[in-house]
Amino acid sequence: MNNHSACTTILVGKKASIDGSTMIARNEDGEAPLNPKNFIVVKPEEQVQNYKAVISGVEIKLPDNPLRYTATPDVSPKIGIWGESGINSANVAMSATETITSNSRILGVDPYVTGGIGEEDMLTIVLPYIKSAQAGVKRLGALLEEFGTYEPNGIAFSDQDEIWWFETIGGHHWAAVKIPDDAYVVAPNRMNITDFDFDSPDTLCSKDLKELIHNYHLNPDYTGYNLRHIFGSATVKDNQYNNPRAWYVQRFFTPEIEQSPFDQNLPFICKANRLISVEDIKWALSSHYEETVYDCYGDGTKAQKSQLRPIGINRNQEVHILQLRNDVPKEIAGIHWLAFGPNTFNTVVPFYANVEDTPAFYKEVKEDFSLDNMYWLSGVIAVLGDTNYNLYSDVRDDYVQDSVAAFRHIQHKADQNAVNKADSSNYLASVNEEYAKVAKELTTKLLGQMVMLGAPQMKLRFNLGD
Repeated sequence: MNNHSACTTILVGKKASIDGSTMIARNEDGEAPLNPKNFIVVKPEEQVQNYKAVISGVEIKLPDNPLRYTATPDVSPKIGIWGESGINSANVAMSATETITSNSRILGVDPYVTGGIGEEDMLTIVLPYIKSAQAGVKRLGALLEEFGTYEPNGIAFSDQDEIWWFETIGGHHWAAVKIPDDAYVVAPNRMNITDFDFDSPDTLCSKDLKELIHNYHLNPDYTGYNLRHIFGSATVKDNQYNNPRAWYVQRFFTPEIEQSPFDQNLPFICKANRLISVEDIKWALSSHYEETVYDCYGDGTKAQKSQLRPIGINRNQEVHILQLRNDVPKEIAGIHWLAFGPNTFNTVVPFYANVEDTPAFYKEVKEDFSLDNMYWLSGVIAVLGDTNYNLYSDVRDDYVQDSVAAFRHIQHKADQNAVNKADSSNYLASVNEEYAKVAKELTTKLLGQMVMLGAPQMKLRFNLGD
């Protein structure tokens, strides 16, 4: 039943970030290169109460007191909502989901549930009803125990103080870890949690998980509880598809530690050698093993350049960095950084989350191609950029720096002005419109620059002096 097959997640605690904010981020990667997305706000009166999944058919009666929240759903409703990312009006963020791995030992004990919940459903049935990150863990855990799931997933929750990472285990079980404030995590498509302390206040899990491990002899280690060893995988595919992504991001944030891209035991919780910014996270989620032989645009052999699955990939549908700030009033604390399309060629925009609506350029995407929205405009640039990476890389780099600098300049002024506004939500919506206008202008300018650079390189040419 899994329709969205691969993502990459990064989590950054408030003492590990450059400005004291919590940040949870993820590339949403689809099975196919194109799967148009929208950026919307779901108001309480628009939230469904009798929820029915498209894929599994599961029906869930939802509470009647939902909060407003942002989301990035699929444009097509054919396989469900797939809300994926959002911040609610209580300044709680959720990213769902990172597809992870499992093994036959746990699935023999607790099989997947065909009529259970999955990635399609999770944001919609959880985010509108939680007022803290830990509350998100507990609500999703209860839903998982009641309805089961048909796939393995990792889910991130955050508020202004805490980040929690949740992983499903089999059909009905789960475990979650509070990420230390001074740490970061990179989570590719594998079971990620390693050492798990059942007695710690910083862990939560299904109530019988420890007994399950013992009763069914699931632990391959002599001591301790490494959940990746117990419930996850260590396969050749992990060596090519998952572990290298963790290795490369850890190499970026903690370069003094020497590790192999093929190491099955790369750490889960890490400490960076510097404070981490939004720009750092975006670069990592756009990366393709630059300055190594594995870079698809680099100088390695043909076999090396295709050996490892990159992080920035043609199947990136959107990237979100959900930032909850602690140095501003709560009304402007939530920032839903967002970009559409392959991350190697796009840029993120810092949309305020405390709004009633989103800009048309980001919310009125259609399934049919049109340059009247950011999803398809980003796609055109990515396709063109991929034809000659080195030719376009300089104008792409300038575009990224200039656009984020422009957005940050707008944000600094808006942060100062918002405190004096009687209706801050409407004011922030107008700022978001300004972001979208600047994003459209700068992205269109980039496309024009790329066309000018690319036209002389066309093979369809003949000069009289040749």
